[in-house]
Amino acid sequence: MSEETQPPRRDAEAGAAVADLVRLMGRLRTECPWDRKQTFRSLSGYLLEECYEALDALSRENWDDAEAELGDLLFEIVFLAQLGSETGAFDLGSCARRIHAKMVARHPHVFGHAEVRDAEGVRLQWEAIKEKERSARGASPFDGVPRALPALLKAVRMTSRAADLGFDWERDADVLAKLDEEVGEFKAEVLKEGASRDRIAHEIGDILFTVVNVARRLHVDPEAALQATNDRFARRFEEVARRVTAAGGEVSRTPLAELDRLWEDAKASER
Repeated sequence: MSEETQPPRRDAEAGAAVADLVRLMGRLRTECPWDRKQTFRSLSGYLLEECYEALDALSRENWDDAEAELGDLLFEIVFLAQLGSETGAFDLGSCARRIHAKMVARHPHVFGHAEVRDAEGVRLQWEAIKEKERSARGASPFDGVPRALPALLKAVRMTSRAADLGFDWERDADVLAKLDEEVGEFKAEVLKEGASRDRIAHEIGDILFTVVNVARRLHVDPEAALQATNDRFARRFEEVARRVTAAGGEVSRTPLAELDRLWEDAKASER
């Protein structure tokens, strides 16, 4: 099967639009003082910010916002590629060719003769190919897991990779027992006389890491789960604050018992 799956007209339009963006970027680097002074380091924060904004738009399924935010993200990529071109290290074309070659190599069931049954089979095949590549380079099993990943996502990536190599709990019940063990150790540390902040932080880290393992085994994205909880908390507490203010009060001066009652009312109203 050919990798060319898009209609030629759409391919040409997309290519022309990207080419226009590359030319625009070249002009900005020449004529705009702000764009001229940017570096790989200075753009890194903007790249991360645009990623989060794009993810937010996608999670809200607001396709107009998603189009705009993905465009912003694409601009940051073109900007970084422009800097690479200026140093002679890489450019947008070389980046595209490299990822194209990687995708062909990582999809032998599409571009070769390998057979897989389902999406999980594709994932396992992908990880097996990556493991062969890492072994050939003598790299760590965690090679390619960025140090700057958010901690929850990084824990998911690391434990998933270890599990793919056979290092995982045999049963869900075993990891749940480990969670109980870690919570017990945390309680013991907190109640210990003279407990250090470092030891408490260590035990909290162990609990969070084990929770990630539970989520991974149950096919739940812990980052998305926590974000959903954050949203629920914000929504309910905003309702509590709204009711306090509507009654002429101030949240900080309202007794805790009353705040708890309003919280339960806000919670019940969502059911």
